[in-house]
Amino acid sequence: MKNKRVMLKLSGEALAGEKKTGYDEDTVRAVAVQVKKAVDAGIEVGIVTGGGNFWRGRSSKAIDRTKADQIGMLATVMNCIYVSEIFRSEGMKTKIMTPFAVGAMTELFSKDKAVRALEKGTVVFFAGGTGHPFFSTDTGVALRAAEIDADMILLAKSVDGVYDSDPKKNPDAKRFDRISIQEVLDRKLEVVDLTASVICMENHIPLAVFSLNEKDGIENALRGKVNGTIVTAD
Repeated sequence: MKNKRVMLKLSGEALAGEKKTGYDEDTVRAVAVQVKKAVDAGIEVGIVTGGGNFWRGRSSKAIDRTKADQIGMLATVMNCIYVSEIFRSEGMKTKIMTPFAVGAMTELFSKDKAVRALEKGTVVFFAGGTGHPFFSTDTGVALRAAEIDADMILLAKSVDGVYDSDPKKNPDAKRFDRISIQEVLDRKLEVVDLTASVICMENHIPLAVFSLNEKDGIENALRGKVNGTIVTAD
C-alpha cells in the first residue's frame, strides 16, 4: 500500500523518551531522520502530537474540564514548536498551524494553505487539537486527516499493533494484521476514540498502528510498509 499524503500521530509521551516528561532530543531527532527520508522520496507528511509529556489534566478533579483541555491544547502547541525546530535542523521545511491564534508563533489553520505547503514538500504540524474542549487528539488527527485528504493515518505507539487483549497483561494476546474499524468498535479495542473512528469510517481513511521503537518503523510506515496492524475503514 503506497501512500502519497499521510498523517502521522506522535504521542506526547513518545517525545519524552525514557525521561517520561519534557523532551528527549535524541528520540525526536531519530523521528526527524526517518521522516526526512520519506519526504525526500516525495511523500507528503502532516503531523499531530499529543501533549501527555506535559499535561494529563483530566485526571485532576480540581480543574474544570474545559480549562484542563485548553491547557492540553497549548501543550501540543509547545510540542509542535519544539519538534518542528528539530525537523528544521535536519534540513526539512516546516509549518505549524493551529485552529486559534498564537501570536506570530503559528498560522491559523486553512485547508488550502496546508495542502499547498504539503505539495511543496513542507512538513505541516497541526497543533492545538480541534480548538475546542471535550475532543481528544484522536479526534483532532482524524479531522485534519479528512480535511487534507490524507491517504492514511499512522499511529506510532508503544505497542506494535492492535491486539485482542492487552499484550502487557496477557502473554497469549493475538495481534491482528488487519481489522476493520467496525470490528475494533464492536470488540471495544482501544485504537482511537469513537468520534475519531466515525470520522475515519465516513471518510474512508485507514489507520496503521505500529511500534515507535521499531528500527526505521516510522520511515517504513510512511512508505506504506507497516509492520503492525492495518485498520481498514471500508
